[in-house]
Amino acid sequence: MSFMDWFSNLTGQMGTDMAIDLGTANTLVAMTGEGIVINEPSVVAIEKSTHRVLAVGHEAKNMINHTPEAFSAEHPLKDGVIADYDVTEAMLSAFINKAAVRKYPWQAKPRIVICIPCGATSVEKRAVFEAAIQAGARQAYLIEEPMAAAMGADLPVTEPTGSMVVDIGGGTTEVAVISLGGIVTSSSLRLAGNRMDETIAMHLRDLLGIKIGERTAEVIKIKIGSILPFEDGRERDMIISGQDVLTEQPKEVTIQSEDVRQALQAPCEEMVVHIKETFKKTNPDLASDIIQNGILLTGGGGLLSGLDRYLSDKLEIPVWVSETALTNVVTGCLKVLETPTALKQTLMRSK
Repeated sequence: MSFMDWFSNLTGQMGTDMAIDLGTANTLVAMTGEGIVINEPSVVAIEKSTHRVLAVGHEAKNMINHTPEAFSAEHPLKDGVIADYDVTEAMLSAFINKAAVRKYPWQAKPRIVICIPCGATSVEKRAVFEAAIQAGARQAYLIEEPMAAAMGADLPVTEPTGSMVVDIGGGTTEVAVISLGGIVTSSSLRLAGNRMDETIAMHLRDLLGIKIGERTAEVIKIKIGSILPFEDGRERDMIISGQDVLTEQPKEVTIQSEDVRQALQAPCEEMVVHIKETFKKTNPDLASDIIQNGILLTGGGGLLSGLDRYLSDKLEIPVWVSETALTNVVTGCLKVLETPTALKQTLMRSK
């Protein structure tokens, strides 16, 4: 073995493979041999005058609606795709460096598998690829979110049987039918967890005359949100603080879970229509498999209380929530790195 071959092997071993779930609401990073090492909000705090990054992740999210005029806390992704390229690159770079600190200048940069919405355009895909390379990836590969979620949930994606995945993230709801290692039919709806938060805030403003921020709306959704009555038969209530619509003074009110449920009806009904439209594009044999196997509900939005029962009732197909709904996509991305080359080429692509 020549010195160059030895040096190349050494630097390759010192480099790290990395999987990234680049989500609208949260970004997760996992590494081979270590599992998930980062799970933080996709938020960046920047100084407006210089565009200097001040903080990312949890620290930046705590600054939302609390920053002086000279600073701003921003979501660089919107509806599952990059809305601000430079800020996304800075955020990715910070997470990559935090996950795997390069101890030596000759240490290889990581190979990265990163997810994209199945409805992303070629321009949007290219933006994700370029951001990953500029942020410090040696090689970057793209994989559609539903495929990664299915792999992370251990669905039989390589077998000749149909599996349906509904992945409800922060910015998009991804619906896909998967068979033989590929997506047979898919669609992407730019309505998901963030839209639920917005409808809750709007509904409470109209109903109770109180203005609340996105953080408060998300907490309400998680704590007392549901699309059907709770299985224990007991309703919930919660005290929230905000701003009076008329006087613009601080205001505190008690809200009921029934009020939140009313707000969530419209977005959930739209999801049902979207899933039915995707089902119409599925051939009869795969449709038969899906009826037999049920639909996998994953992503943070899939954890909304009662959503699995609601979808089962509306679609007349069994729907089950993955126990690892929040981490399926990044786990699936990590599995791709460990699969044989031939299968890897089927599952993902370099741009």
